[in-house]
Amino acid sequence: MKNKLEQLRQEALKQLEDLKESKSLKNQKEIWRALEIKYLGRKGQLSQILRQIKDLSTSEKKEVGAFANKVKTEIAEAFSEFENKFLSSKAGQSQVDMSLPGKRSSLGHLHPITLMQRELEELFKSLGFSILEGPELESDYYNFQALNIPEHHPARDMQDTFYVNWEDQEDENKLVLRTHTSPVQVRAMQEFGAPLKAIVPGKVFRNEALDASHEHTFYQLEGIMIDKNISISNMIAVMKELLKGIFKEEVEIRIRPGFFPFVEPGIEIDMKCRLCQGQGCPVCKQSGWLEVFPGGMIHPNVLEAGGIDSKKYSGFAFGLGLTRLAMMKHGIADIRLFNSGDLRFLEQF
Repeated sequence: MKNKLEQLRQEALKQLEDLKESKSLKNQKEIWRALEIKYLGRKGQLSQILRQIKDLSTSEKKEVGAFANKVKTEIAEAFSEFENKFLSSKAGQSQVDMSLPGKRSSLGHLHPITLMQRELEELFKSLGFSILEGPELESDYYNFQALNIPEHHPARDMQDTFYVNWEDQEDENKLVLRTHTSPVQVRAMQEFGAPLKAIVPGKVFRNEALDASHEHTFYQLEGIMIDKNISISNMIAVMKELLKGIFKEEVEIRIRPGFFPFVEPGIEIDMKCRLCQGQGCPVCKQSGWLEVFPGGMIHPNVLEAGGIDSKKYSGFAFGLGLTRLAMMKHGIADIRLFNSGDLRFLEQF
């Protein structure tokens, strides 16, 4: 039996030595694995010989058993050494063909809304405005009451909202996904006082009937300017400068009266639809005009809620449709594309 073990040892080591001459790493791995199973596997040749030891006499068992363990250890170490030296990932690196072309990694880029927001921020910073932000989960007080929209006011019907369940649902403690960025008006006044020039870009939420120009989740940019002797003409001048900066040319606008509880008087600044050039399309509801800058002079009640003396200071506020402005700039005919996650759309920017 010792002769069988010695013969097996020599045969296994010889085949491993021959395997070193193989030039293919893949073939080496396959052959090495087959040899390991052949000699060291549970049903391999070594195991078959070891099972016969039980039939030997007591004295032979001791002698042959010791020799068998030695042979098994030597073969196992040889297989392990071969694996570490020739089959490891580090050893295989030298066999990679560096002349093969690589795979280009795709890079991400900013969303068109983010691009629009950053462009607007740069424009307003050049005009001396600060950039602020506020919570998307807002209290009923800041979202409505502080903006001169008390409970049961009909203006709330225009902003059917997403309320959040909370233990305390009393009055101003109710929580709602903000329907506009206007709540930061009062928050900014309370923190910074007057004079104040700031914009607030951010996401807002409304229970809208979805169509080409309406989404339940979209982006606005709130702007306020508070100082002594501020008038509506200041707001119009800022809006004209803004549109010129975005579109790199004079943009035709129209101004019409508008009602918003937190401003008095209120106006709406519309721009000629750049998708249809004023001819009428689904985005502008066939009117040829698109509302982009609703706003007006900040209501005295809102100034007082922000802790500012309305007899000493005045100011204007406006809400810019950031998403709609991106539609006009890039010629996008459906607002729903922004949140679709469709890479065919997003990869164009």
